[in-house]
Amino acid sequence: MKRNLKYLVLTVFSAASWCVYGGNPERMGQAGANQLLINPYARNSGMYGANSAKVRGLEAQYLNIAGTAYTRKTEIIFNRSLWMQGTDIFINTFGLTQGVGETGTLGFGVVAINGGKVPITTEEQPEGGLGTYSPTFYNINLSYAKMFSDNIYGGINFKLLNEQIPNASAKGLAVDAGIQYHTGKYDQIHFGIALKNWGPKMHNSGDGLTRQSQVSNTDGRTYEMTVSNRSASFELPTLVNIGGAYDFYLSKDSTGLLKKNRLSMNLNFNSNSFTYDNFMVGMEYAWKEMIMLRAGMLLETNLYKETTRNAYSGPALGATFELPVGEKSTTVALDYSYRFTMPFGGTHSFGLRLNL
Repeated sequence: MKRNLKYLVLTVFSAASWCVYGGNPERMGQAGANQLLINPYARNSGMYGANSAKVRGLEAQYLNIAGTAYTRKTEIIFNRSLWMQGTDIFINTFGLTQGVGETGTLGFGVVAINGGKVPITTEEQPEGGLGTYSPTFYNINLSYAKMFSDNIYGGINFKLLNEQIPNASAKGLAVDAGIQYHTGKYDQIHFGIALKNWGPKMHNSGDGLTRQSQVSNTDGRTYEMTVSNRSASFELPTLVNIGGAYDFYLSKDSTGLLKKNRLSMNLNFNSNSFTYDNFMVGMEYAWKEMIMLRAGMLLETNLYKETTRNAYSGPALGATFELPVGEKSTTVALDYSYRFTMPFGGTHSFGLRLNL
């Protein structure tokens, strides 16, 4: 087990180091599959994803896959996001994590994005009037995570990618890997690092890349020919999340086991290969782990100036209500988050979580 852990840690940190120093702002716009950068989950988006060091359950498939190892029984999540209200873009997420054996966890998640209605245009009719089409994006996640010890968790996630319009599509594969480490008298100190969206290049294909063209032969005759245009390949938006967190327990009994009031401070550094790096900071207050309130902020160079490069122009807010059901540690939770944007009317996310 120790040998496997050593290899996993070395792999993640080596790949992460390459990613941290591999990109620069001059590569902006050179990557595709940017739906991989959209956080679809209501609970962790309430802090802009600042909690990558201690995220748990299925939502860890987005921030740090190691966090799925916390599921020891069964967890089921449904999420729906109104992405930048006014764009008519909706994100639906479904998945589950299942404990396997004493230390393993399997995860399955689907993220489906409906890109709204886009007018159909051609060279002959650039103003449209031909109807509309709806771009769709699907990410299917298959993951495995493991508790290597009481303090160290690791995991790997495979993502099948598909982005499609009616007459063209692109398919690809990406891999995530992550490590989380927790320590302290009350397990209140958290560190984590994750490599995300690493994989081969993707390219588009389909009838949408073909066109009818007139071709002349040597004797002057012309005839119609179908010409296929090649699509350039594009990179995946590889990035690294490096996070830390600290839990303050505002009230507890003499044994330190009764933790009624928790305040967690979270920080995450996001190193992007194809855009500017940024920081996310967030805090979460929890009362008996039943009522949780969150707030977060995204920090990036020039983010709040006239030349901002990011639509998220303000804080993120979130809340969770989680109640026990029955006598078998079953809980039902409702999650909500709101992220301010400029322009459009912000991003609303709603989630339903079942821990069985």
